Amino acid sequence: MITFWTCALGLTLLLYVTLDGFDLGVGILFPLAPDETARRHMLAAISPVWDGNETWLVVAGVVLWGAFPVVYASLFSALYLPLLLMLAGLILRGVAFEFRNKTQRLRWVWDVAFSGGSLVAAFMQGIMVGALVEGLPISHGEYSGGEFGWLSPFAVICGVGLSLGYTLLGACWLIRKCDAEVRASAYRLVPYLSVALLVFLIVVFVYALSEDLQVMRRWLERPYLFAFPLVAAAAAIVLAVSVRHRRDGPPSYMGALVFAAAFGTFAITFWPYMIPFSITVDQAAAPHTSLAFMFWGEGLFVLPLMLIYTAISYRVFRGKVQSTSHHY
Repeated sequence: MITFWTCALGLTLLLYVTLDGFDLGVGILFPLAPDETARRHMLAAISPVWDGNETWLVVAGVVLWGAFPVVYASLFSALYLPLLLMLAGLILRGVAFEFRNKTQRLRWVWDVAFSGGSLVAAFMQGIMVGALVEGLPISHGEYSGGEFGWLSPFAVICGVGLSLGYTLLGACWLIRKCDAEVRASAYRLVPYLSVALLVFLIVVFVYALSEDLQVMRRWLERPYLFAFPLVAAAAAIVLAVSVRHRRDGPPSYMGALVFAAAFGTFAITFWPYMIPFSITVDQAAAPHTSLAFMFWGEGLFVLPLMLIYTAISYRVFRGKVQSTSHHY
C-alpha cells in the first residue's frame, strides 16, 4: 500500500506540474498580448481545462494528508507562507479569469490580476522546490526553522527557474492551440525562453557545487540518474527542430517531456526520502489500515475517474481555437 500511494502522489504532482504549468505560463505571457483579440485567443486556449488542471493540486494535497500525514504536517509548518501566497495567486487568477469579461472600464485591473496571480503561484512553487532541494531544518520529524527558514538565494533562483519553465510550457501550448499573431509570437518567444532556462540550469549547477549541496553527492552515488537529463536533452532537440520547421504539434509534448524528466530526476535523486535527508517514505506513511481504507475509495474510484475525465476533456477540446466571439 505504501508503494501504491507513493506512486499515486508522484503521478498527481507530475500531472499538476505539466498540466497547470502551461496555463500558468499562458497567464505569465498574458501582458505580452498586443490587443484584446490576442488576449481572447490566449484565454480561449486554456478556458476548457484550466480549472480541471488545478484539481490535481487538491488531489495531491489530499493524498499527502491521508497517506503521509507526517510529511503533510512538516511541510505545511515549514512552508506556510509560500503555500498561502501560492493559493492566493491561484484564487486571484481564477477570479480574474471569470470577472474580466464582466467589465470594460476596469478590465485592465483583472488582466493584471490574472497575470500577477499566475506569476506569484509559479514563483512560490519554485521557491518551495528550491527549499526542499536545499534542505529544510527538520528535528525529530518536526520543522525546527523560523518563519523564513525556507527562504534562501537558491530557493529564489529556483522560483525564477520554474516560472521560466512554466512560461516555456505556456508558449508551446499557444503554438498548439492558436493561429495568427498569437502563434507567431509564441514561436518567437520559445528560443529566448529555452536559452533563459538553460542559463538557469547552469546557475543552479554552479550554485550547488559552490555550496556543496548534499544533492550533488546523490548524483555521484547514482550515475543512472543521468538518463533523465539525456531524455530531457533529446526532447529539447526535438522541440528546437519542431520550432524551426513550424510544426505545431510536438512542442507542447516535448515541453511536457522535459518537465517529466526533471520530475523523475528530482524523485529518484531523493528516494527514499519524502523530505530530503530528514523523513523517509516508511517513516512518513500512515498505518496500513488507513492506507487500505483510502484505497477502496480514492485509489479504486476517484483517481481512475479523474484520469478518465482529464483524458476525455483534452480529447473533446483538441484542435485549434477557431473563434473568439463567445470566449473570455
